[in-house]
Amino acid sequence: MNRSSDFPLRRRALLALGAGALASPWAAAQEPSGKPLRLVVAGPAGGSADLVARLVAEPLSRELGQPVMVDPKPGAAGAIAVGELLNAPADGQTLLVGVNSLVSEIPHIVKLRWDMAQAVRPLAELARGGLALVANPSLPVATVPQLVAYAKANPGKLSYASYSPGTLSHVLGVILNKEAGIELLHVGYKGSPPALADVMGGHVPLMFDGLATSLPLVRSGKLKVLAVSTPKRVPQLPDVPTFHEAGFPQMDAVAWMGLWCKPDLGAPAQARLRAATLKVLADPALRTRMLDTGFDIGLPRATEEMARELRTDYERVGAVLKSVGFRPE
Repeated sequence: MNRSSDFPLRRRALLALGAGALASPWAAAQEPSGKPLRLVVAGPAGGSADLVARLVAEPLSRELGQPVMVDPKPGAAGAIAVGELLNAPADGQTLLVGVNSLVSEIPHIVKLRWDMAQAVRPLAELARGGLALVANPSLPVATVPQLVAYAKANPGKLSYASYSPGTLSHVLGVILNKEAGIELLHVGYKGSPPALADVMGGHVPLMFDGLATSLPLVRSGKLKVLAVSTPKRVPQLPDVPTFHEAGFPQMDAVAWMGLWCKPDLGAPAQARLRAATLKVLADPALRTRMLDTGFDIGLPRATEEMARELRTDYERVGAVLKSVGFRPE
């Protein structure tokens, strides 16, 4: 063997190997691994977060070039799903889909092991929408003013369900009690499906719920809706007034469903996942599908803007709960 002629070849091979080793961390962060991306859902199968996750999973899979698996983890006001995220490697293969109240509201209600504002980082806003106050059809009221009058005539006898303590579904009832001078009793559930089942069954007459899960039941006549929390009427229910129109502007509220990651996920991986998600959300066909389920597409806001809003909402909700002397249940 001619060792002198072989040396340049071996030298080039070693240099190429070294360059590849130096580039690999960046490449690993930027390129899909081929392994499934796991979307841990903070809520039950069939709930709002699960519906949004499944709407974005397929187009996100195509955009990233890897399978996307939706994995609902209900319970403990979202803490179980957050724990799944935090226990996963910070490799961008596990993300969380959950409502903004995970950071802005639930920490006021449930004692958690983490500071939620530091434990999870918002990557993108997937969808947004208001809540509807829905009722069993047998409840003898058709408007919010009628509900207030009925509650005053029957003090302590009406209850309302929420899809989880500490969420907007719970807090809106607290605000209505305060502003209307009534006493609706709160009954917390682990997600919308079991709560809605009890409302339809007449066990709990009322619920504040997201349109994604309640709208099909309203359309089928299994529930009626008294008002929505959005600043303007929603296109899916054009004849239903807002709480503002019903005389309760304090109840204007919009929740948003986010895609979250671990804060220690590398910046290149965060940028790749966020860019792919925003591209998916820009598709008009996906917005149409979102509207059909009661949501609208999320706003393409910067992560810093989302973090500021979460801090502001956390302080606002805390002030509301403190003003009514609320104690964790």
